[in-house]
Amino acid sequence: MYFNKKIVVVLPAYKAEKTLERTFADIPHDIVDEILLVDDCSSDRTVEVARALGVKVFIHKENLGYGANQKTCYTEALRLGADIVVMLHPDYQYDPKLIGAMAGMIGSGIYDVVIASRILGGGALKGGMPVYKYVFNRFLTATQNLLTGAKLSEYHSGYRAFSRRALETLPLRTNSDDFVFDNQMLVQAIAAGLPIGEISCPTKYFPEASSINFSRSLVYGFGVIGSSFLYSLWHYGLYRSQLFSRSPTFRLSSNYYNPDSVRENREPITVP
Repeated sequence: MYFNKKIVVVLPAYKAEKTLERTFADIPHDIVDEILLVDDCSSDRTVEVARALGVKVFIHKENLGYGANQKTCYTEALRLGADIVVMLHPDYQYDPKLIGAMAGMIGSGIYDVVIASRILGGGALKGGMPVYKYVFNRFLTATQNLLTGAKLSEYHSGYRAFSRRALETLPLRTNSDDFVFDNQMLVQAIAAGLPIGEISCPTKYFPEASSINFSRSLVYGFGVIGSSFLYSLWHYGLYRSQLFSRSPTFRLSSNYYNPDSVRENREPITVP
């Protein structure tokens, strides 16, 4: 417990065998109540390593995508009764020691969403981010700030914290199952008026750290601009999009998946 809140760390994993143990070791276990990992049908020993560490494990029988992985992460975290959920990649690219600071920003009641920014403090280039990715990041962030009216330092970090209210309010079921899920989630938070905070975070780029290639980056970039453009049209009443729906139909909940298809720590889970 931290700030009298239950903290659950979720690890969306795909082939994280080589970095999972280092990530786990640096998590501040004194304040984290639960750690759960969702494996997106990895072909390595990610699941075995996670179970050896005592992490709660859920498995996709098929590779469903990064966004689908997060949908499972948040659904299971809500089912566990989480008050604060921190999403951390298990590839050791981001520093797990910041979990306490991020959870504190949520637990204080000031923010519902916190982003660990690689741009604040200049951590991106110092950590080895390729120059083309840095330029791409800055261009997309400037474009999104222009289209949404927000003033975030970056929209593309994979290290975030959320209040329970945010996860139960946002229409996450409408989001992509691919990498643009992250970005859609932030744009939805802006549309919902949820306060978003940022914290400076160093990052590390090395061979075992996950990263999408140039072609996937282009697909992601077009998806990012599309999400923000839809927001702009929605904001001015020119277009209605399910991406910003307030209908409970599109929200995650503890019964989002069929309970009969979920077998925690024993059998693979099937996700519709």
